Amino acid sequence: MSQLRAAAARGLQRSRAVRSPGRSRKGAAPRGGGPAPAPAQPPAQHLFSDAAEIEAVRRNLLTWYDKCKRDLPWRTLAASEPDVDRRAYAVWVSEIMLQQTQVATVIDYYNRWMQKWPTLQALAEASLEEVNELWAGLGYYSRGKRLQEAARKVVSELAGRMPRTAEDLQKLLPGVGRYTAGAIASISYGQATGVVDGNVIRVLCRLRCIGADSSSPAVIDRLWDMANALVDRSRPGDFNQALMELGATVCVPKAPLCEECPVKQHCRARRRVEKELGLASRRLLGTCPPVPDVEDCGVGGCPLCPPATEPWDSSLGVTNFPRKAAKKQPRAARTAACVLERRGRCGAPQYLIVQRPSSGLLAGLWEFPSLPLALGLQEEKQRELLADHLQAWTGRPVAAGGLRYVGEVIHIFSHIHQTYVVYSLPVDGDVTLDPVSSPSRWVTEEEFHASAVSTAMKKVLKACEKQRGEQNGSGKVSKRKRGAKPGGAGSRPTGTQLSLHAFFRTPSPQ
Repeated sequence: MSQLRAAAARGLQRSRAVRSPGRSRKGAAPRGGGPAPAPAQPPAQHLFSDAAEIEAVRRNLLTWYDKCKRDLPWRTLAASEPDVDRRAYAVWVSEIMLQQTQVATVIDYYNRWMQKWPTLQALAEASLEEVNELWAGLGYYSRGKRLQEAARKVVSELAGRMPRTAEDLQKLLPGVGRYTAGAIASISYGQATGVVDGNVIRVLCRLRCIGADSSSPAVIDRLWDMANALVDRSRPGDFNQALMELGATVCVPKAPLCEECPVKQHCRARRRVEKELGLASRRLLGTCPPVPDVEDCGVGGCPLCPPATEPWDSSLGVTNFPRKAAKKQPRAARTAACVLERRGRCGAPQYLIVQRPSSGLLAGLWEFPSLPLALGLQEEKQRELLADHLQAWTGRPVAAGGLRYVGEVIHIFSHIHQTYVVYSLPVDGDVTLDPVSSPSRWVTEEEFHASAVSTAMKKVLKACEKQRGEQNGSGKVSKRKRGAKPGGAGSRPTGTQLSLHAFFRTPSPQ
């Protein structure tokens, strides 16, 4: 009997819940071993189900976008390029570059890319080394590699013709996921398909008070359904860009500009804030009702409401939405890096760089000779391991005591907290590494920055230059013009500095 009462109470709490077909009574499964009931649909407050509201959101958002959109080079190309394949390529490049990267950073890279490779065919003919050189500093380097691989497939297997639907783009092109396919298809071809990226997730979660983990597959599926229902059928590309623009410029993660939002009257998170403020005022006056009158779904396990363990935080306002699971902390890693330096023909410094393997982190990029280190090693042990590593590469003995300690350089990758323990070593004459181990070459400072090197390696070189400047007594990095002949104090390593040449000499008899 107590179980029946509990079931009845749960039914009352759901209030007006629609009975599922095949169910004999609330809370009871169908008899006879029939199929399990389908998951309950989220309450209407989490959905866009009113046709008039959907039309108003479209109209208001597009009006705002036409007036306030940023002038971006890929938008200009998409609007002006008559050739559909070149238009799709232009959008594709921008979408790949914009993944996990800010617009301000992408603009210069995009302009240089499109100037160098204005068509799929031009990109397909480029070398991976050229692609890596241009991509250097943009991060997530595998994106450029996959983009070129896909361009080569379009040229060689699809006769240079881009797939014409979001479904085919995702199916046929490596590295093109659901979002990128939707963006290309809607902007380039006018296909009425939605998009869901980080900005869209934030906007939709606030518009509909979605407080469940926004990175969970179930919530992502609901957001895709919502985006496809909302997208304007006559201007799908502009609508999708407007939704992303709203998230990037107005409905931002922190301190959103709610008063400037063109769809604020449809925002249930904003309505929730207003009601919470009203409740707070009534509590102060002692007139607050026993049950809070806020737009919750109530008890019943709504898949889109915040979990009971994460109550509403009045200090956050609309930024209570969206909610994400706690990020996994990046793992710590340490690497010893050695900047080998010699003087070139004109006296300018040259540096030895080696190429990383063709797969894995920073695949195919160039770096200073480096060695992964176990955590917790003493500095003396690190120095010895690096010396042994250089000796194995060069085939000649390297004294650990000759490695000059520069300092530590920290670089944060998406999943790695990387610390580079930096050493330097001046070299007299030519030193090459075993080509079987890794390709290597000597480069000037200018050539170094033009090469496919990561931002982390640029930090390493900057640390060495800073130390050199401090040793020269200036306290600043030397600003000697590239190609100029050395002339003043500090233009060469001091006489107390040992060089690799000294380590290779046979000791003289005492």
